[in-house]
Amino acid sequence: MQLRSLGRSGLQVSPLCFGGNVFGWTVDEAASFALLDAWLDAGFNFIDTADVYSAWAPGHVGGESETIIGKWLRASGKRHRVVLATKVGKPMGPDQKGLAPAYIRQAVEASLRRLQTDYIDLYQSHDDDPGTPLEDTLGAFAGLIAAGKVRAIGASNHSAPRLAQALDVAERLKLPRYESLQPLYNLCDRKVYEEALEPLCVQRGLGVINFYALAAGFLTGKYRSAQDAAKSARGPNTTAKYLNPRGLRILAALDQAAARHGAKPGQIALAWQMARPSVTAPIASATSLEQLGELAAAVQLKLDGATIAALDAASAEQGG
Repeated sequence: MQLRSLGRSGLQVSPLCFGGNVFGWTVDEAASFALLDAWLDAGFNFIDTADVYSAWAPGHVGGESETIIGKWLRASGKRHRVVLATKVGKPMGPDQKGLAPAYIRQAVEASLRRLQTDYIDLYQSHDDDPGTPLEDTLGAFAGLIAAGKVRAIGASNHSAPRLAQALDVAERLKLPRYESLQPLYNLCDRKVYEEALEPLCVQRGLGVINFYALAAGFLTGKYRSAQDAAKSARGPNTTAKYLNPRGLRILAALDQAAARHGAKPGQIALAWQMARPSVTAPIASATSLEQLGELAAAVQLKLDGATIAALDAASAEQGG
């Protein structure tokens, strides 16, 4: 598989990243192990998680995904084959959030323990923390990199002005800089990334690993009516957000492209993202080996200019 450079980090990653939010939430430990093994067997190496996954689930406190990945890494002996990304900053309990240096140092040790590894390839600020000076946050990350606990750092959920400010601070103070951005981006969610974040990432040489690449499953064609909301735990939110005239236009364009390419709508949606020069690796999840196989096959799809133009037109954000 042709690997891609993640910004200037030196990390070489597969053109799709497995989203680890499902581990320990909608996928149990045994199925998670099988999915992770199959992901590597298919030639991929990139896995993204976060300390907070899956604190939103009843009875969960966060750390469930990292814990399962750690057990798999220990049992499989495959740590050397994985580019492992996780995050810090979302609330994990009282006084356990944000990007203050003391908390970053505490949180990374907790993640390393759960992941059963002595280093994290890509450690990301899960949210901006305007209450902590950027030089303090980046200085803390510098210490982790110097100690060999982190190889590179990235940002998630940052606005373009704040990301630019962080890059400027890093350059001025000769601190490690964010080498990647994890934004919301897919055919349904284009405006914020394309107007503000994409030009900055291209100009400054950042890798982009966008989340919700399949719009929480909407772009697979799974949700085409209000009744379809009952198909999954996230169905009600997904249909409420995306099931509208524009969303239906996007699905129609995906259906047409899928028929032309002998593929499925979700595969076309991923191929559209992977064809965008600024995108390094969209993040997508699977809860079954069948779904994982569909994700893997999307890498082989090469969309022609006419297909990309049709998808661009259907997903334009005016008039719907």
